[in-house]
Amino acid sequence: MSDKPRVVSEQQCPEHLRANRSALAQWFGRSVLKLFGWRVEGRIPNVERLLIIGAPHTSNWDFVYAMATILGLNIRLRWLAKHTIFKPGVRWFMEWLGGIPINRSKPQDVVANVARYVERERGIVIALAPEGTRKRVDKWKNGFLRMAEATDCTIFMIGLDFVGKRVVLGETFEPTGDHEADLATIMEHYKRYNGKFPDRET
Repeated sequence: MSDKPRVVSEQQCPEHLRANRSALAQWFGRSVLKLFGWRVEGRIPNVERLLIIGAPHTSNWDFVYAMATILGLNIRLRWLAKHTIFKPGVRWFMEWLGGIPINRSKPQDVVANVARYVERERGIVIALAPEGTRKRVDKWKNGFLRMAEATDCTIFMIGLDFVGKRVVLGETFEPTGDHEADLATIMEHYKRYNGKFPDRET
């Protein structure tokens, strides 16, 4: 019997944060990752409320690997994305995957909307890309820090490493209240990962 580790497994996710997806959906997520030679390393922490941030975000392929990871982990997760990608005909699929459309021109509404989800569900995982764009930016916005504080969520940092073909379930981060210092610490953490297009990284 082979000792080769699995590409991804729901055993990497605590039971209370698992979704009720079919075996077929989980198989599909694992198959996509395996097809492209990717694997998921680490575990989702056993806490009640998580705000996941994933970076670097430099390509549309990030979405493909992220969705395959969600299915493979069988994690019950809500992810935030700009409302313009929730187009007629695919909106139902995006929402089935856990998508929440947001209008970035109304940041206060975004935080309030997420807070309602957190209050409604006992165990919840919210995910977003802190850069907010695939383009290069010099500085991230601090909205995810304010969101974590408002919803009492633990921040969990996940990295996409295109060189090693890894999705790394990394480390938790507790905000200090100093947003500038917290952003600097988190951005330094993500320097260890390589996006598909490095010239677009912060």
